[in-house]
Amino acid sequence: MSENARIDVRGPRFAASITAVLLLIATVLSLIGVATAHETSSPNGWLLPQVSVVARIVDPGFLLLLVIALLFVWGVASPRTAPWGVLFRRVVRPRLSPPTEFEDPRPPRFAQGVGLFVTAVGLVLHLAGVPWALPIAAAMAFVAAFLNAAFGLCLGCQLYLVLQRVGLIGHRGTASA
Repeated sequence: MSENARIDVRGPRFAASITAVLLLIATVLSLIGVATAHETSSPNGWLLPQVSVVARIVDPGFLLLLVIALLFVWGVASPRTAPWGVLFRRVVRPRLSPPTEFEDPRPPRFAQGVGLFVTAVGLVLHLAGVPWALPIAAAMAFVAAFLNAAFGLCLGCQLYLVLQRVGLIGHRGTASA
C-alpha cells in the first residue's frame, strides 16, 4: 500500500469520539423511550409489547440511532466525504502537529461496517417489537466507539485483522491496526 493511501491515526479516533457521544445519547433516549415499554402476556404465553410501530419509529432513541446508522453507511460507502473525517481534515488536523503515525484505512472502514451491522440489527429488532433491542444495540456500539476514542482500541479493526489472518478478507496485502 502506498504511503498516500494511509491515514492519520487520529482521524478515526476523532470520529469515534463524536460517534461515542451520539451513541451515549441514543442509549439514554432509548432507555427512556418506548424500547423498554412494559409488556403484557398474550393467551399463548408470549410477551407482547403494547407499542405501535409508528410509536417505535418516532421514538427519539430510534431516530438518533437511525441517523448514526446512516452515518455508518456514509463512512463505509465514501470515507473521504464522511462528515467526521471532513471535519477532522479541515478543522482539527490543521491545528495539530503533523501526524507521526499512519494506518491502513481498511480496518477502520471495516469497523464502520461493524458499527452499521450492530445498529441496523438493533433498529430492525426494535421495529419488530423486540423489547430492549434498541438500547442494547446502542450500548454495544457505544462501548466499541468509546474504547476506540479513549484508548485507541478499535474492536472492529481487531476483528478485521483476525478475519484477514484466517484468509477471509483483505487479500491485497496485509493491514495493521
